[in-house]
Amino acid sequence: MKKFLLTLTIAVCFQNGSAQEITLDKIYSGYYRGKGIAGISSMKNGEDYLVIEPNGIAKYSYKTSQKEGNIVDGQFSSYEFSDDESKILLLKESQPIYRHSFLGKFDIKDLKSGKMISLNEGKPVQEPRFSPDGTKIAFIVDNNIFYQDLDNGKIVQVTEHGVKNKVLNGLADWVYEEEFGHARLYEWTKNSNAIVFIKSVETEVPEIYIPIYGKSLYPQEMRYKYPKAGEKNSVVSAHIYLLEGGKKTKVNLDNFKNYYIPNVIQTTKPDEIVLITSERTQNASDILKVNTKTGSVQKLFTETDEKWIDTDNVTLEFLEDNSFLWGSERDGNRHLYWYDSNGKLKKQVTKGNWEVIDYYGYDPKSKDIYIQTTEKGSINKVVSKVNIENGKSQLISNTEGNNSANFSKNYHYFIENTSTSAKPNTYTLKDGNGKIIKELQNNNDQLQKLKADNFVEKEFITIPNEAGDQMNAWVLKPKNFDPNKKYPLFMFQYSGPGSQQVSNSRDNGNTLWFNHLVQKGYIVACVDGRGTGYKGATFKKATYMNLGKYEIEDQISAAKWFGNQSYIDKTRIGMFGWSFGGYMTSLAMTKGADIFKAGIAVAPVTNWRYYDSVYTERFLRTPQENPDGYDKNSPTEYADLLKGKFLLIHGTADDNVHFQNSMEFSEALIQNKKQFEFMAYPDKNHGIYGGQTRPQLYQKMTDFLLQNL
Repeated sequence: MKKFLLTLTIAVCFQNGSAQEITLDKIYSGYYRGKGIAGISSMKNGEDYLVIEPNGIAKYSYKTSQKEGNIVDGQFSSYEFSDDESKILLLKESQPIYRHSFLGKFDIKDLKSGKMISLNEGKPVQEPRFSPDGTKIAFIVDNNIFYQDLDNGKIVQVTEHGVKNKVLNGLADWVYEEEFGHARLYEWTKNSNAIVFIKSVETEVPEIYIPIYGKSLYPQEMRYKYPKAGEKNSVVSAHIYLLEGGKKTKVNLDNFKNYYIPNVIQTTKPDEIVLITSERTQNASDILKVNTKTGSVQKLFTETDEKWIDTDNVTLEFLEDNSFLWGSERDGNRHLYWYDSNGKLKKQVTKGNWEVIDYYGYDPKSKDIYIQTTEKGSINKVVSKVNIENGKSQLISNTEGNNSANFSKNYHYFIENTSTSAKPNTYTLKDGNGKIIKELQNNNDQLQKLKADNFVEKEFITIPNEAGDQMNAWVLKPKNFDPNKKYPLFMFQYSGPGSQQVSNSRDNGNTLWFNHLVQKGYIVACVDGRGTGYKGATFKKATYMNLGKYEIEDQISAAKWFGNQSYIDKTRIGMFGWSFGGYMTSLAMTKGADIFKAGIAVAPVTNWRYYDSVYTERFLRTPQENPDGYDKNSPTEYADLLKGKFLLIHGTADDNVHFQNSMEFSEALIQNKKQFEFMAYPDKNHGIYGGQTRPQLYQKMTDFLLQNL
């Protein structure tokens, strides 16, 4: 459950809404749609950058910010250079599979000769990747790895025996892709002489089947391997393929943690690859260096944690001398640590009561690393540079809001994308010290439309919980807010481990709908309780082995706190959430039945026994080890407590949180003679979108609230 973030997709034609009002029609027409700059990437010289435009891949000068022309004409959704920038890989068409995976048709253009060729003769592939010398591209077809020689067009098959739902080579299975966050499980060595790949045998993994109704006389079936908590996972192994001679060798990992192998990482040395491996408990990971010539394995170090390691959020970056930076929460906050090439700790690079969120790169001349952090408060994200040797730090972005950066290769420039709750995304070109060179793009038009329609901004506050923590929260109040009046309260949350919904950033999705509700007379609020991220490991990991227990206690505490405010009608408090948030809403309407009058749960987990192994066991261990952690925090166990009005929503083709969850919860409610509303979306996945689906869904939820809260 990879921090599912709900956004409103544009799906219907514009119909004129009422003046001075945010309407669902306006939201879905694209009336408030913001502008962005797509595909920003620095060229190797550090003086030019590329972006994706409707008519091609355009080149701009950092110094002048002026367009210098297109390097490729045409419509492409993504691109990737070879290391020497002599060739460019262009995605022409794509078809999604799961969250990250897709089938794509690609072209390769030789920028010196101008020659354009098709990858794999124009047939769809997955996960293509240039060899570092730019002479070949590896890719995956039907669970097997191939590579194409770009000089003569010859295609060489690297692996055999790849079979759907049985064997995958170099490609993540469903649970790896969903929970480790990427689909590719192979890598070239730096000298382009070898490919190291992970082989996954999922023969023993239980299979889920989902009916696809469509318009067929008989429904079709979608079948795939889905390891639920406590069930068998794919058996994984690492292999080396040497291009010269085509020899394949299995890497011997018997002496190391080898249940999961989620990462295959290229180092700066030839004939070397690093694997990150883990036991099933995910509280210890080995960082292993593999010599691809000899097959020998050296353990660099083992990362451990009393609770869990974020195996889905790995930072491992190799510097020019093959020393490397590693992200760890070992001091209570996520920081960077510097190791030499043999795995000996040199020093902790960043320190403080804040966290490193993202790593952008390292300038070997200045010895500075560039990072995104929470050093200006947990609801803000800022960009800094830190000298790796003396620890001197300099903030180079705005001090408030959500700030991210895309750096030039020489770190003389960066393009800052910044937003706050009050200000839409703005793109600004800055020098390496953070001095503004030029504003490239803003969304002032969007802001003016919102202001004209009486858009209200979030008020950020903190709310105490029973454990003595101060929880971050935001509140949306009507424009004509009267403190002497009592308003119904509608609470939104997600609450999943490490997530964040209370952020000083522009949200062009749900916040528009929440403003629509505010204009109908509601106060809308969101609270990040225990288990959420960017406030340190102790706060985040407080929910270990009891997923859901403390999260719902904090939401109930927050609802009580709001109910004690003079302007809230405590008899009219509701909750809404999607995915993990739907799970929380289901608990709120049962365990919190005396507090919450109405609730909307979309695509909820209702029993963690039904969710996948990697995610669930990271926080709960297996059901065999921790049965109470599963059952005592399941809303199905409390179905008899439901009192208020409850709307349950699920897509029948949800490959992530299966429809089974809502079916079991429905049965529990039925057997307890509880009345509730249920909406099933035929053949829709976890996102529930397509055609008129989202407008219909949000109108239904709006009508439910107007009638019941």
